[in-house]
Amino acid sequence: MKFTKMHGLGNDYIYINDDIEKREDYSDLAIILSKRHFAVGADGIITISKSDRADFFMQIYNADGSKGEMCGNGIRCVGKYVYDNHLTDKEELTIDTLAGIKKLKLDINDGKVKNVEVDMGNPLFHDGNVLNRDSDISKLKHILSVNDKEYEVMDISMGNPHTVIFVPEITDDLVLNVGSLIEKNSFYPNRTNVEFVKVIDKNILEMRVFERGSGETYACGTGSCASAVAYMLKNPDVSELTVKLVGGNLQIKWDRVDNHIYMTGPATKVYDGVIDLNDLL
Repeated sequence: MKFTKMHGLGNDYIYINDDIEKREDYSDLAIILSKRHFAVGADGIITISKSDRADFFMQIYNADGSKGEMCGNGIRCVGKYVYDNHLTDKEELTIDTLAGIKKLKLDINDGKVKNVEVDMGNPLFHDGNVLNRDSDISKLKHILSVNDKEYEVMDISMGNPHTVIFVPEITDDLVLNVGSLIEKNSFYPNRTNVEFVKVIDKNILEMRVFERGSGETYACGTGSCASAVAYMLKNPDVSELTVKLVGGNLQIKWDRVDNHIYMTGPATKVYDGVIDLNDLL
C-alpha cells in the first residue's frame, strides 16, 4: 500500500489516496499503522478521494480507529497533497468533510504548497446551532468535576466537539490526566476534544490539547479555532490572534461580516512510502 506521511505543526497523519487503494478496513489500519515504534506512527489516517459535492473528500480515522468529523491541520495537508501531486491545479479549492465543505486558499512557493488558509465556517454550540459574537457565553459555560476538582469549561464545536478550559499554567497532569478523563466524561456521549489554554497577552494564546481518539497531539487546528472563539467571546475587541502550540503557531481570525473562522498555517510533507500490510496484519 502506498502512502504519504505529512504533518501540520507536528499533528501527523498517514495520507492515502482512496481512489487508488480502495480499501474497506481503514479503521483497523489506523489502529495498526498509527502505533509509534511499531509501524509508521501517526495520529491517525486521512484518506483522500473524489467528491460529488466538492473538489475532494477527506475522511479522518483517529489512532484508535474511530472516525473524526474534521481536522484543521489535516485538511491543510490534504490541500498540499492534491496540489503537489498534480491532482488539481487550483489554488482555491473545496474539501468535503463529515463537518461540511471547507474552502482552502493555497500559498504556493516554487511550485509547492507552503501554507494554507482554511475557511472553517461558523463556530457552533455543541447542539449545532450557530454561535456568533453576540451569543450569551453563559450558555457555553458549565462546571465539570474531575478527581474532586471543579473546572469551568466552555463547549464549542467547529464541526467536531471541543471543551475549552482556561488555566493559569498548562501542566502535564492537566493535559494527560484531567484531559483524558474529560474526553470520556459522561457529559459527552460521543467524547470530546479537550483544550487547556493560557493567555499570554491580548493577541497570543498558548494551548495544549488532548484529542479525542488520539491522546495529546502536537497541534489541533479545530481546537485552536475553538479556543480562539472562547477567548474572543470574552474579549469582543479581539478578532485576530496567534495560538502557540507544541508544534508551532497558527493564525486565527473571526470575521465579523460572514461570522466565519479562518485558520492559517503550514503543511509539511515528510516522505512517501510503501508498506507491505502482510507484515503487520
